[in-house]
Amino acid sequence: MDRRDFLKNTGLAALAASVPWASATATDGMAPTKETPLTAAERAAKADYKLRIARGILELGAKRFVSTTLYNGDFPGPLLRFKEGQRTIVDVRNDTDVAEQVHWHGQHLPDSVDGAFEEGTPPIPAHGQRRLVFTPTPSGLRYYHTHVRAGTDLARGLYTGLAGPVYIEPRHDPGTYDREVFLTLKEFLPYLNRVDMDAPFMAPDGMDIDLVGIAAKADPDAGTVPPGYELNYEAYAINGKMLGEGEPIKVKRGERVLLHVVNASATENYSLALPGHTFKVIALDGNPVPTPAEVPVLWLGTAERISAIVEMNRPGVWVLGDTTDDTREAGMGIVVEYAGASGEPQWQAPPTGFKWDYRRFAGPVGKPAKPDEIIDLLITARQSAGEGFDLWSINGVPFDDKTMPVMRKLRLGGRYRLRLRNASDDIHPLHLHRHSFEIVSVMGQPTRGVMKDVVLVPGFQTTEVDFIADQPGLSLFHCHMQSHMDYGFMALFETA
Repeated sequence: MDRRDFLKNTGLAALAASVPWASATATDGMAPTKETPLTAAERAAKADYKLRIARGILELGAKRFVSTTLYNGDFPGPLLRFKEGQRTIVDVRNDTDVAEQVHWHGQHLPDSVDGAFEEGTPPIPAHGQRRLVFTPTPSGLRYYHTHVRAGTDLARGLYTGLAGPVYIEPRHDPGTYDREVFLTLKEFLPYLNRVDMDAPFMAPDGMDIDLVGIAAKADPDAGTVPPGYELNYEAYAINGKMLGEGEPIKVKRGERVLLHVVNASATENYSLALPGHTFKVIALDGNPVPTPAEVPVLWLGTAERISAIVEMNRPGVWVLGDTTDDTREAGMGIVVEYAGASGEPQWQAPPTGFKWDYRRFAGPVGKPAKPDEIIDLLITARQSAGEGFDLWSINGVPFDDKTMPVMRKLRLGGRYRLRLRNASDDIHPLHLHRHSFEIVSVMGQPTRGVMKDVVLVPGFQTTEVDFIADQPGLSLFHCHMQSHMDYGFMALFETA
């Protein structure tokens, strides 16, 4: 019995030619919307891209079909290539029965267009449409995805196929590669279980005993109630195709291929290895790293992105796939085929003992600028306390998605340090909207220079990140796992 069997047993039509750009009205449970009227020129201009949100059938393979919600009838949604600093227009039509949001993950945009109800972004109404006008920034690999509450409805939110890559062209591109390949990782056919079997994969190792004690005090019912629901999946895919079902990546010996990898998962961390090859990581979450470094495996938490160059120097037919056997065998992989090579795709496990470490890509360690304020964020959980899911709290308080309170007011231009103390045994991908942050310490060990918008914080560890509050208005902070943000794991900052 493999891990997946064990878990099971334990537990496009075109857009309308004429678009009325009327204000959308928020529904119950949404913050007041922040409508930004369009100018006459913006109303009359031709859209750069059009997105249609609708139910569709996704063919993962010859014998595997999924009914889900998609952008433009496919997964991933279309690659959107913007130019840094150049205004763009995206028309979005929503042909579903519920209001939707398109979140422009990783971009520094006004809260009126960022794509979160909690920030007051006007929704794309059911059977309605919106024109989105914004200036893309910063450059690099970003992505777009739905940003709605799913709760117990596994046909909503990030459990659907509503995700697609964004690449914002930098003003100056060094071009030290021959071509780009975009890979979007995703799982399908979710089901609930009460077993979590994630393996540790990050350095540094260890845990803070004080955080272990805090976790026990925060959840006195632990051990007397069932474990909270976890999400598992029947199928995995890269670019919407299970391993062996889609077109291979065809390469030539000596090529330098720049892989842009997006983890569009609802809840999962993924790893990628290519037998006999290494990945030279040049950017994390779209931001160039101070020290490009070669690694045998790419690890991506939920919503993380990696840009890495692979020198194609080992001819053959290979599997670029997840290092976890059952995940790869359930579809998380893609074939890499050299010109002139033939035969069955081959898989070889990467060297053992490698652990993912953000500090590998950092710059020289120095003292970071002193923050204006340190904001302590203590993460705790109560087992099965939210409709059978774990109920999450920040500083002892679950987020109220009815009142949507602001947790902390920030000064525009101020420098803030988030001290992320994880008093749980889960690893959390923590995301701050509308900003990038610098990782300044990991489990008490200083580091500098790595800029991200999602950071993985392992169980019973503390990570610190610094950011400049340079985006006025509301900014959402949350765990990017759908089940965690649905059940309490959110906070709002307001900058003025």
